[in-house]
Amino acid sequence: MTATSEAPAKFGDLTLRPDTFRAIQALGWQQPTPIQSKVIPLLREGRDLVGQAQTGSGKTGAFGIPIVERLDSAQRLIQALVLAPTRELAIQVSDELHALGRFRGLAVVTLYGGQRIERQFTDLRKRPHIAVATPGRLLDHVQRGTIRLNSVTTVILDEADRMLDMGFLPDVSRILALTPATRQTALFSATMPQAVRAIAERQMRNPVWVRIAASKPTVDSVTQFYLEVAEEDKVKALRRLLRHEPIESALVFRRTQYRVDRLAKSLGRDQLVGVLHGGMRQGARLAALRAFEERRTPILIATNVASRGLDLPEISHVINFDMPEDVETYVHRVGRTARMGRAGTAITFVGQHDIEMFDQLKRTFGPSLQRHPLNIYQ
Repeated sequence: MTATSEAPAKFGDLTLRPDTFRAIQALGWQQPTPIQSKVIPLLREGRDLVGQAQTGSGKTGAFGIPIVERLDSAQRLIQALVLAPTRELAIQVSDELHALGRFRGLAVVTLYGGQRIERQFTDLRKRPHIAVATPGRLLDHVQRGTIRLNSVTTVILDEADRMLDMGFLPDVSRILALTPATRQTALFSATMPQAVRAIAERQMRNPVWVRIAASKPTVDSVTQFYLEVAEEDKVKALRRLLRHEPIESALVFRRTQYRVDRLAKSLGRDQLVGVLHGGMRQGARLAALRAFEERRTPILIATNVASRGLDLPEISHVINFDMPEDVETYVHRVGRTARMGRAGTAITFVGQHDIEMFDQLKRTFGPSLQRHPLNIYQ
């Protein structure tokens, strides 16, 4: 009996093609995760979708299963495009899509910087069904004429908030303009800053919004402080804090690349400071991480690109120089310290424009969020 003549199989409450079910069994998946249960039926219906869920929630399967089930394996054209912010995520997503489509004979190409582009030329000549790419390298291939996006029926924007942090959103807009207006678009993000919401409003057709609640924030091992300080006094307050606190290594968060560079310039005269943001070349980012790990620059000023997905060394302090956009971003940032059972300290600056977000933090963390003894007003 061939796969196409077999009866559909059940994955929890979801009915799947037999070849997809075989792939899921080979991956060892027993039951769909909450986001898979909600997203898969909607994507199968052809709906545009915005999904908010944390890393590790099973979202690759949530968009991967509908992709491999709906693609026409006989058409050797790129029918699905997944955009990812980093090569590490692109490789991970590509591997999972390959595993899900293995019994349908679906070919996946992975396009990212840092790999010899000649190898990607060879992979593209094999006429894959699915492309998983970082935005910059995909546009490189478009400009070279080695890839066309006019046959794409589904676009997935994975970890859109990280693409925002890394400065990729203009590239994403250019890429979407090269795909058919009739495409299905799905966006996934752990957090939903306004710039990510704007993408959904501009680029998607009446999207359905799916939010999977994050687990209760687990920052119990982090000592959390807040420091009230006027915006114009924040640099002075940070210098004072760095002198006062027994800081072995500090990760200092700012919202934008420009602000990261400006703060580093302000501190550079009297502190050993490194910077990390998406506007840096990969070699410079790796060098910054290496210097931080080796304590040659014990202070690393970064955008949210450093809050998730990077293998950072032990960090004694996280300092939110700029207030995070929401509670989940706060948890991601603060979670960079106090790992593996170690103690850690988080200090959040509260300026005159931060009161609304600060009230949310107080409601979430209660008495765990303490006023720092070195308050600028004391």
